[in-house]
Amino acid sequence: NEYTDAIMTLDRFLQLHPGNRNASYALYLKALCYFEQMSDPLREQEMSQKADDTFRELLARFPDSKYAEDAKVKLEIIQNTLAGKELAVGRYYQQQEDYVAAMNRFQIVLKEYPKSNQVEEAYYRLAVCYQALGLTHQAGEVFQELKAKFPKSEWVGYADKLF
Repeated sequence: NEYTDAIMTLDRFLQLHPGNRNASYALYLKALCYFEQMSDPLREQEMSQKADDTFRELLARFPDSKYAEDAKVKLEIIQNTLAGKELAVGRYYQQQEDYVAAMNRFQIVLKEYPKSNQVEEAYYRLAVCYQALGLTHQAGEVFQELKAKFPKSEWVGYADKLF
């Protein structure tokens, strides 16, 4: 659990021995150090972003390493966490009736984290914000997109009641 020391040691190893046969393992360990320090989506996500960056570097440099599959799984978790943070901030703005700020956060989820488990709710909340601003046409378009992409989603049911 000495993550800072471990990261510094791994960085030093990677700088001195970038072509070493264990470089992929060192990069994987570094990513895990960040991953283990991730916090819940309502808190600061610096470690999540560093884990994301490091796992992506691992996949870019060593796509066929034995750590690649686990890195991909961990990236999904990280993407869900980062999308969850954006969604939580968007919900806050929505509660404050700052619909434009909320919409910006929901659109970030849709654009930057399109495979996350937060997408369905982001579509729904984006439609609700459009509706609240009196932009019923845009709200309807977003609702139709939600319905087309996720026909069995609970968020479609909520949207059906709203529209």
